[in-house]
Amino acid sequence: MNPMDMMKNLQDMQGKMQDMQSKLSNITVEGVSGGGVVKVVLTGQYSVQDVKIDKTAIDPEDPEFLEDLVLSAFTDASNKVKVKLQQEAASIAGGLNLPPEMMGL
Repeated sequence: MNPMDMMKNLQDMQGKMQDMQSKLSNITVEGVSGGGVVKVVLTGQYSVQDVKIDKTAIDPEDPEFLEDLVLSAFTDASNKVKVKLQQEAASIAGGLNLPPEMMGL
């Protein structure tokens, strides 16, 4: 590939990455735990948008249980964001399967 074509491809990819980063705030995922008694909604930028806790998950005698449920729901949401980011990165990289970190994500 000639150097001018490589530069053009890099510029195109850079533009697509900027577009993707602006889309990330519109991507949302929901993580759940405890059979759905705790839900956490994250954006593609890992910003917490919402947390829902069913009253059945609240036991004043066992706060650690609720803490574990919240952590589990957040981890679930975080893993779903990673999958979405990898899918987006793969589409931008033309199937090169680059990790999101290499794409500035």
